[in-house]
Amino acid sequence: MRIAIAGGTGTVGRHIVAAARERGHEAVVLARSTGADVITGAGVDDALAGADAVIDASNATTLSATKARAFFETATRTLLAAERRTGVGHHVALSIVGIDAIDAAYYAGKLAQERAVAAGPVPYTIARAAQFHEFAGQLLSAMGGPFALMPKTLMRPVAAREVGEHLVAVAEAQPAGRATDLVGPHDEVLADLARRQLAHDGVRRRVLEVRLPGRYGAGLASGSLRGTGTRLEGRITFDEWLESEDHPH
Repeated sequence: MRIAIAGGTGTVGRHIVAAARERGHEAVVLARSTGADVITGAGVDDALAGADAVIDASNATTLSATKARAFFETATRTLLAAERRTGVGHHVALSIVGIDAIDAAYYAGKLAQERAVAAGPVPYTIARAAQFHEFAGQLLSAMGGPFALMPKTLMRPVAAREVGEHLVAVAEAQPAGRATDLVGPHDEVLADLARRQLAHDGVRRRVLEVRLPGRYGAGLASGSLRGTGTRLEGRITFDEWLESEDHPH
């Protein structure tokens, strides 16, 4: 298969590309650095020519619901229109486990993306995954100083590597509307992950857990991000991931 990966240079995108190539597929990376912009549409049609499936792992980092909706709706419309013109038969969208009742902040954008995909002209599968093991480190890197504030978040994190493998398997199958959710092997608390990562890396910083206000904060603390019902579970624990080559020191 020829699989195009939007956001193929990102945290999970690079693992999608690697998994696709390991499984014998031709992987095409869509990113601004490769000349394909999912917001403006520049270079997208050329990148999708001959593709059998598209995996959308594009991302924007924002807590603004307005900005998140604008990004994900625009990127989705751009991709779906190009897929229709070039004859792509399967659109796979990466989304997040347990966000149905958290239509706020970043998650509002992901829910808008899901609605746009479902209303679009291309057969699709929405594949939800839990937060990545990489998430705690991303938040730590975004903060300076001796303290790190972590929002109270009950989660079941999964390795981005396993998410990449899962998305390729979804792309290989027929469009299904919704794939089975993918979560990690253990329930965790974000602040605890941050403390364990700092200890592992030998960094002296104090982690403070804070409960964020509003629907977004309530959703993070509710446990819904751990998923419910039928789900697939990853194999790599957070502590195993810390010891792996995927953990950026």
